[in-house]
Amino acid sequence: MTPLTPSPSPTKRGGQPAYNVNIERRNRTGNVWRWVFRASTIVGIVALIALILNIMNSAFGYAALEAKVDPATLMVDGLPLEQQSKEQLVELLRSKLSKGAFNKLDNETSFEKRSHADVLQIVNERIVRYEVVQVWDLWTSLTKTSEIKSIVATEFPEAELKFISWLTVDFVTRPQSSEAITTGARTAILGSLWTILFTILFAFPIGVGAAIYLEEYATDHWLNRAIRTNINNLAGVPSIVYGILGLAIFVRTLEPLTSGELFGMVDSTTSNGRTVLAAGLTLGLLVLPIIIINAQEAIRAVPQSLRKASYGLGATKWQTIWSHVLPNAMPGILTGTILAISRAIGETAPLVVVGASTAISFDPESPFSKFTTLPIQIYQWTARPQAEFRSVAAATILVLLIMLLSLNASAVILRNRFSRKY
Repeated sequence: MTPLTPSPSPTKRGGQPAYNVNIERRNRTGNVWRWVFRASTIVGIVALIALILNIMNSAFGYAALEAKVDPATLMVDGLPLEQQSKEQLVELLRSKLSKGAFNKLDNETSFEKRSHADVLQIVNERIVRYEVVQVWDLWTSLTKTSEIKSIVATEFPEAELKFISWLTVDFVTRPQSSEAITTGARTAILGSLWTILFTILFAFPIGVGAAIYLEEYATDHWLNRAIRTNINNLAGVPSIVYGILGLAIFVRTLEPLTSGELFGMVDSTTSNGRTVLAAGLTLGLLVLPIIIINAQEAIRAVPQSLRKASYGLGATKWQTIWSHVLPNAMPGILTGTILAISRAIGETAPLVVVGASTAISFDPESPFSKFTTLPIQIYQWTARPQAEFRSVAAATILVLLIMLLSLNASAVILRNRFSRKY
């Protein structure tokens, strides 16, 4: 029996084993890349913080206001306008406005159905008529307070200087108006929620269904490969192209459906396809490829062993998909849906083409209503020359961010629930 001989030691170079050669250089390279990745993360965080601070800087600050009619002269029983009841404000409008102007407001929406905030807004718009003569951002307001007060005292002696938070509860609950001090984002918020609702209802079931077919049923055929390739390409098509497609299909071709004429909501002489439903379907087409691709990846990630175990117990293909594949793929599918909805809620170009209104004061009440959305409203306000509307736009951006984070948080909670269950 041949005795075992020890294996030769690694060849040494410069007194060190071969496996230690260049270890220090490789460690240095790894440390360099680690700091590069860390710096990238820091840059991203700094950029995000700078963006938020810039928005908040415009959403708060001093404003010099001039009233055409002194609010003190409109007090009733010693109560300022804000503390007067809705009935007292309505009587004030009746006495100060012409009969035709009052009846027009009542015909648009009955004063009985209007809230106290709506009536107070009308009083400020039609009677008090505040005018913003100058605004200052938050940083200037905090660092140059005395200088601002001096400017107002010398240049605008009749103006009232107020520190204004443009983002308030009243701002969220008021409809849009032509004056920055009395305008609100309620109409745009409701328009965005209506639009996103129909986007989800249209795109989610179709996207998941298409992903199930392509991953579980479709064979390796040239046609199916072409479909997959085109879906991947459609995910990168500019959003304005989908707007043109929505204009051609949903606004014009399917006008009887999207306008409500098909259901007797309007007659043929007043039908108009530029509605919430048309916008939701257009955005649904926009995000559909994203949902399909992410759902495919989530379904593909489900282990084949689960399918084989299900087949081994006698389950059919559909029972396997419904009871095993979809529950395990659902967290990934919902993640893709979150990304898709986040893109849809911030889109502007397709909605401009489809016909979103830039100036609208009534809320959407059905899928067949005219509408506007928060991105459209932000665009419209930033395009105006008055500086105060840029402050209003900044407040609207914060509303959009809060709404987006709320929707995403709801989807994340739902996703985590599925993740814990399966």
